Amino acid sequence: MFPWLGYGHITPYLELAKKLTTKGFFIYLCSTEITLSSIRTKIPPNLSNSIELVPLPLEVSPDDLPEKYHTTNGLPPHLMVKLKEAFDNSKQNFSSLLQKHKPDLLIFDFLQPWAPPLAEALNIPSVIFITSSSVMTSFMFHHFSDPGAEFPSENIRFRHYESRFMDELLANARDCEEREKGSAGVNMSREIVLIKGSREIEGRYIEYVSGLTGKRFVPVGPLVQEPDDQKSSSELLSWLDQKEAKSTVFVSFGSEYFLSKEDMDGIAHGLLQSKANFIWVVRFPETEVLLEDKLPEGFLDKVGERGKIVQGWAPQTRILVHPNVGGFVSHCGWNSVMESFKFGVPIVAVPMHLDQPINARLVEEVGAGEEVLRDGDGRLNAETVAAVINRVVVEDGVRAKVDEIKARLTLMGDGEIDEVARELMSICSKSLIN
Repeated sequence: MFPWLGYGHITPYLELAKKLTTKGFFIYLCSTEITLSSIRTKIPPNLSNSIELVPLPLEVSPDDLPEKYHTTNGLPPHLMVKLKEAFDNSKQNFSSLLQKHKPDLLIFDFLQPWAPPLAEALNIPSVIFITSSSVMTSFMFHHFSDPGAEFPSENIRFRHYESRFMDELLANARDCEEREKGSAGVNMSREIVLIKGSREIEGRYIEYVSGLTGKRFVPVGPLVQEPDDQKSSSELLSWLDQKEAKSTVFVSFGSEYFLSKEDMDGIAHGLLQSKANFIWVVRFPETEVLLEDKLPEGFLDKVGERGKIVQGWAPQTRILVHPNVGGFVSHCGWNSVMESFKFGVPIVAVPMHLDQPINARLVEEVGAGEEVLRDGDGRLNAETVAAVINRVVVEDGVRAKVDEIKARLTLMGDGEIDEVARELMSICSKSLIN
């Protein structure tokens, strides 16, 4: 398995690895050392003999890109181009790892179309695993193939102030296509495409993108990491224990996005004006930052016991499953959306960039939450933030629908993984025969 260097990518790859080990697979999971370090403790002892972490050294000078930035987690935005260049320049290192470990199959991410030809040269078949949603993937392929045509769902679209995100996504798609064409003409996936998600939620979009591409898209399920059942004495969870049932919102915008000053002010004042308690995880590109310098003046004093501000990281899954949490103010990264669905937590959608707006539209389409609409110029309005939080969390606006989605996913169990395992075994068998 060879994911892109982001926490939002390696986490679902690890969860898929865990599922596949129960079906008889042995997994090599390859990434940079700093990226692997984020998941080492998440491999249960009973799977340690079935999953081996394989470090990939990047071809780049430490002066140009220090090792701590060999991942997108906490990467300053201006270094993203340098990271992608270093990743692409490490093809030979990855080829050497393939030769050393001799896997029967390569499962790779969409940002490295150069990986399948390296495997092909060693007679190793390859399958792509996309960690984005099916709705976003179908939306992208739709507009890439026929930009003037209307997407089948009128609910799924970018708003006018989000047009730059569509441009970025299409540019990435064209870049991947061009690099794929230059890689000995090997298709990104010869037989199937694995994609994170479930037919229970995105069935129509899985069928649509399969028709658009001529490839069978096979969902792998939610791939949500189960929270550990260890009792915690942390101050944060102890504080949450004291709140009323469903009275608190968890606020987080992912591991790779830093809020602008305007958005931070809008969220802060919206939380204060709402009727909910809150846990807010804030992140900054700088390593040493005082919260008082970034938050609105006097904000921390006004919060009192209504809220907790956490800088850097919080145990997200353990917070979301807590009975006193009634909503998730989320950027709608796909991993976070699937966690909300799996744990039955209503979503207050505040998308920030890339695929997040489309995911947010899906959240509304399936009835699992409500999006905070920005002003015409794209600004967050505190009154709107507060009103949506109150409707979704305090007034239980969507809880029944979220409970239904949770029940359907629970009923599905690992049924989709069974299908994935059969497909991968078939590919491996055909490769052996050939």
